[in-house]
Amino acid sequence: MIYVMYTGSPGLMDFLSGTSLSFSSLRCCTTYKWRFLTAIVIALLTSSAIGVALNVILLRGLSDVIPFSSEVIMALVGVRVIELAGLAPAPFCGMILADFGAKVIRVDRTKVAMSLDTQARGKQSVAINLKTSEGVALLRKLCVQSDVVLEPYRKGVMEKLGLGPHELLKENPRLIYARLTGYGQSGSYATAAGHDINYLAMSGLLSRLGRSGEKPYAPLNLLADFAGGGLTCALGIVLALLERTKSGKGQIIDASMVEGAAYVGSFVWKSRSIGMWDRSKGQNMLDSGAPFYDTYQTSDGQYMAVGAIEPQFYRELLKGLELDAGELPPQMSFSDWPELRRIFTERFASKTQADWSRIFDGIDACVTPVLSFDQVSSHPHNQERASFIKDSSRDESPRPAPVLSRTPAEPCLTPDPVIGEHTVEVLEEYGFTSAEIDQMRAAGVVESNAVKAKL
Repeated sequence: MIYVMYTGSPGLMDFLSGTSLSFSSLRCCTTYKWRFLTAIVIALLTSSAIGVALNVILLRGLSDVIPFSSEVIMALVGVRVIELAGLAPAPFCGMILADFGAKVIRVDRTKVAMSLDTQARGKQSVAINLKTSEGVALLRKLCVQSDVVLEPYRKGVMEKLGLGPHELLKENPRLIYARLTGYGQSGSYATAAGHDINYLAMSGLLSRLGRSGEKPYAPLNLLADFAGGGLTCALGIVLALLERTKSGKGQIIDASMVEGAAYVGSFVWKSRSIGMWDRSKGQNMLDSGAPFYDTYQTSDGQYMAVGAIEPQFYRELLKGLELDAGELPPQMSFSDWPELRRIFTERFASKTQADWSRIFDGIDACVTPVLSFDQVSSHPHNQERASFIKDSSRDESPRPAPVLSRTPAEPCLTPDPVIGEHTVEVLEEYGFTSAEIDQMRAAGVVESNAVKAKL
């Protein structure tokens, strides 16, 4: 049997439907329709000639500026994800999955002018009116025909719609149902509102963030929302997908941002007993308490980051600063840290960031420039690794990480989808006829903005 993975022209699918091919969904650019068809024909001929089973797989090109590569099959190709539109953590989780090849369909509300999802790279958008019974029934069909459901609502919302995980798993026992919330699905705060700062506070980490003698400060909303939330949830999904290859069963993922953030902070938790975090915040080695682990302003108002913890790196730091270790207090003399900080502050303020970067470049002193968003992509190291990418609108963002040697991510570089851009296309892929889709559009069950997307 020849196994074909394709999502493209319905006409081509109709043409091939009379063959003995097995179809599965995979994104495919219509630019390569004929290459795809040619590959199938060759496979058919070869199969009939030698009687072996062949797999014909074609990945869509990521954009007009990224050439088609038949060599790369991304790690999550073939995985279908239904992402219910929400705020930042869940969209980030969905983007990770899409970057590594999953087909991610974002379910948006109808009658919404524009999406606030800035992490929609590689996703498709379907607009469904969940205030109608028909819309709820439609979403149910999409969910039970998919591999993963990514749900960001507070506890009980999906159950009220009759779309809770237990209901859907009855219809599709292989379904992986990921629930990403601030406080988790149980406990007295399960239905409470919150944001990154609240989840950090509840995890214990916020109490450790800040300078000595100052109140805890709220960092960028990355620790709970994204590290403890979106990234941890993506890990849970991949783990569940891996386990499903053994058991054949799906499961429910309860991803709490409080617990995820606390888990990210495991090093701090488990290092307290060995004296690394036994002092108040801002007075420990790795929380800006140590003068050799801090940032310093340069003469041009920029900053350098110093992380010279180990003795060999500390020696190189002093050498670069042209300081004599014999004339300074010992590195680990806590009582002398304020004096060391004063000396370092004065020395770094004597030169520009560019000067210090040249001095420490290539030296193992663990000293680097603090780069702005406008600077990072032009730094030689980041340029050499192509660490940042530009989409078709020339907007810049980080390249997906980590880099896999055989199946690296190839992120989509076309513009993010408008709400309802792929409604018709997706519903056709899930088996709905044109007449059924037209009827749902007329009844206000779905919206399609494919025309708007091309304007």
